[in-house]
Amino acid sequence: MTITAAADGSALGNPGPAGWAWYVNDDCWRAGGWPHGTNNQGELMAVLDLFRSTAHRPGEELHILCDSQYVINSVTKWMPGWKRKGWRKADGKPVLNVELLKEIDQALAGRKYTFEWVRGHAGHDLNEAADDRARAAATAYQQGVAVRQGPGFGPTPAGTAPEGAAPAVPAVPAVPTAAPAAPPLGQPDLFGEPDLFSELAEDTTPAPGTDASPEAIVESLERELLRPETRADMGRTGVLLHPDFTEIGSSGRIWTRDALMMALQDDPDGPTEFELLGAERLGESTVLLTYRSYARAGTALRSSLWVRDGTQWRLRFHQGTPEV
Repeated sequence: MTITAAADGSALGNPGPAGWAWYVNDDCWRAGGWPHGTNNQGELMAVLDLFRSTAHRPGEELHILCDSQYVINSVTKWMPGWKRKGWRKADGKPVLNVELLKEIDQALAGRKYTFEWVRGHAGHDLNEAADDRARAAATAYQQGVAVRQGPGFGPTPAGTAPEGAAPAVPAVPAVPTAAPAAPPLGQPDLFGEPDLFSELAEDTTPAPGTDASPEAIVESLERELLRPETRADMGRTGVLLHPDFTEIGSSGRIWTRDALMMALQDDPDGPTEFELLGAERLGESTVLLTYRSYARAGTALRSSLWVRDGTQWRLRFHQGTPEV
């Protein structure tokens, strides 16, 4: 079976509030964005998320409709040479958007895929649908409102997994919240408050080969996620954060996965103490972690919901509440 999807990006001001989206049909699409980015970053992120969202169906070919010749040439022509040159162009200058390109390079390993260039804004149904959703995401960041992220691709239905593929992981219900609407966007406020991603002095990651419990694994991953070197590494945070990750910060702002990854890469922030309050297994593939964070701005009570995605534990939801 071939999965045909359009991928597109949008930036209001370029750079400015940016969005991305991929679209298969009205029941199968995803969108996201950042407070500040470029059109090319949106185009690349749409392709990257499409590969990630279909990773549970590795035996099926992806046919990607794209109106960006930059993206198509980057992935299909230029990337092998850039890699050989240490991710530098022929003139020796660094490749732009290198972190996103490295992530795409990893995501397409072992996958079957083809790109087809389509003219943008020319009435192509799938391209227009992706463009509408990417622009809506960029507009949402511009206006400081929540982004419609879409239903995503979803796990492979039981009994239909391609030969050799791992069984699909059941979808985890979204955590119900009564979050206030996101405030108007300016500079990210995540770093002016006690936040989830903070440095710890102690490394308690279980040694390779140890038979650690899910609770211990999740705690170690949370601690890893608090280190500045991890927060600054978009490749690693992309692994640790679930594709549908959401955070409600101490300020009440709602953070999507992509917005947080970009903000953390730009400003990894400084050290914060960590006091574990509890690690509770809610199911075979779900662990709730609660702890208290100590930072220069004060203390906060925090909860993190981790879910097992195949063999990888990933952070699905986080919320912080300042202590008075």
